[in-house]
Amino acid sequence: MTKPLPLAMAGAVVGFCAAAALSHFAYGESKSPSSYSQLDRFGAAFAKVRAAYVDTPDDRLLIENAIGGMLTNLDAHSSYFDPKTFADMQVRTEGQYGGIGVVIESDKGAIKAVAVVDGAPASRGGMKTNDTILEIDGTPITGAKLDDVQKKMRGPSGSKVTLTLSREGVKDPIEVKLVRGLVPVEPVTSRREGDVGYIHVPAFNDHTDSGVEAAVASLKKQIGPGIKGYIMDLRDDGGGVLEQATGLADDFLQSGEIMSMRGRTPDDTERFDAHPGDIIDGKPLIVLINDGTASASEIVAGALQDHKRATIVGLTSFGKGSVQTIIPLNNGDDGALHMTTARYYTPSGRSIQALGITPDVQVAEGNEHADSDSAFEEREAVLPHHLEAEGPKPLASNVKPIQPPQGKKIDDFQLHYAVQMLDGTVLSSLDKPVKPAN
Repeated sequence: MTKPLPLAMAGAVVGFCAAAALSHFAYGESKSPSSYSQLDRFGAAFAKVRAAYVDTPDDRLLIENAIGGMLTNLDAHSSYFDPKTFADMQVRTEGQYGGIGVVIESDKGAIKAVAVVDGAPASRGGMKTNDTILEIDGTPITGAKLDDVQKKMRGPSGSKVTLTLSREGVKDPIEVKLVRGLVPVEPVTSRREGDVGYIHVPAFNDHTDSGVEAAVASLKKQIGPGIKGYIMDLRDDGGGVLEQATGLADDFLQSGEIMSMRGRTPDDTERFDAHPGDIIDGKPLIVLINDGTASASEIVAGALQDHKRATIVGLTSFGKGSVQTIIPLNNGDDGALHMTTARYYTPSGRSIQALGITPDVQVAEGNEHADSDSAFEEREAVLPHHLEAEGPKPLASNVKPIQPPQGKKIDDFQLHYAVQMLDGTVLSSLDKPVKPAN
């Protein structure tokens, strides 16, 4: 049986088999007579729809829609994954797939490459953005569905595929013979910003923690012992695999709690603790967040903030303080339940559900939307069926985000400000140096 997969992320069976499966109540709920009567009511409704709807309905879709409705009305993040969605989710959490590394779209029936992943087989083979794919292994694919084209391009690492392309300005078709490889999904990237190491974490998949460790090692080598500190960018990181979030926070903490999860009963409580070792050797760390920073990324930011290991810079985060578990049905052949099973708490015991993490230093993005509460409509607190916040609510902050100098355009003001903080060149409103936590 496929193991349930715990996630912390933001972010939709056939016939009566589903109803029968529900009667098992996987989380130990009692099978009361009233529960059975409710299932009987569902069965009666299902039979009436099948018998009297104007067109013959698809039994599988009826059940999938019923399961989806049951879950989506529980809270903002519980949902049903149909088999295809479940398969796509596995690719995302595993962090890589066997393929050639090209993003495609359909343009009036023509299949075009809208992006080619650097270093992937397609890029190494000479494929370019805006190339049109005419054939795959000699089979014309013009007018084909995108999903079918993707399936043809993907395959085991090491297997071969031949594409026939057309390219603007080139008269004859181009044939490229490629060997499929493992293509990363939303990989960790890094670069130096002067004497500061910058690490971008776009999502949490099975390779995120190791990706950050590799990035730190690379930055240490590039910059040397004079490195002034690190910036970890979690902006617009909607979350992902929980274990990767706790592992990433552990990379910078020597001891203590990282987070705890609390389910319905006391027995459903789990705590995650840090282990000795700091991959950046105690150097200053700044974490960038914004209203798109959610769930797993909030776990990391909250743990580092509570332990005063990092200075959190940017704008208040999304506020998703719940944990979802993916529970496959029939080993995933019938999709999977994506269900909220716990709330999580930061080391100090605070729940950020529907509240978010308030930065230590509030810094605007440098545009007209960054310094107001207008972005709040994108946060957890206004999602339909969201879980309510727990515990005392923090007092509303009257602090206005730091803005770029008037009349000066800075492409990424938050990053610019964070680099200056580590350089020691930024002054606060009190004209005192702003120093990140050690």
